Amino acid sequence: MNRLLDSVMVAAMLALSGAAFAGAYFEKGGAAIEGYDPVAYFTQNKPVKGSTAYTAMYKGSTFRFASAANRDAFVAESDKYAPQYGSFCAYAVAGGYKAKIEPDAFTIVNGKLYLNYDQSIQRRWRRDIPGYIREGDRNWPEVAKKPFP
Repeated sequence: MNRLLDSVMVAAMLALSGAAFAGAYFEKGGAAIEGYDPVAYFTQNKPVKGSTAYTAMYKGSTFRFASAANRDAFVAESDKYAPQYGSFCAYAVAGGYKAKIEPDAFTIVNGKLYLNYDQSIQRRWRRDIPGYIREGDRNWPEVAKKPFP
């Protein structure tokens, strides 16, 4: 009975926060990366808000894009553009837990998009990016199974 109550409470908190898991990626405001365009991180090296006019589903999650061209690029190579660790904070995943992100706290490493909780955490992340990626890659299969928040 306690598990059922816990599940109901988590679902209620997510509904109230506007956050959910429709698929493999954390969604807030109805889209992964809080509605920011994942392709723009690579092409413009900055976060760019996506539009509800340009969307694509990937692994059950909704992604938004600033243009049809960005949407089409994502559809053609989703694995290339999709953020790592289900769009959770890469630093947190390296530590074995999930945390939300701020879309402007990002790093592209070896052609992959990593997001962080905020600028302060991003500074910590940058002190040992290869080490945090190693730990994040090792931890993600188990962390992915954990509930959020």
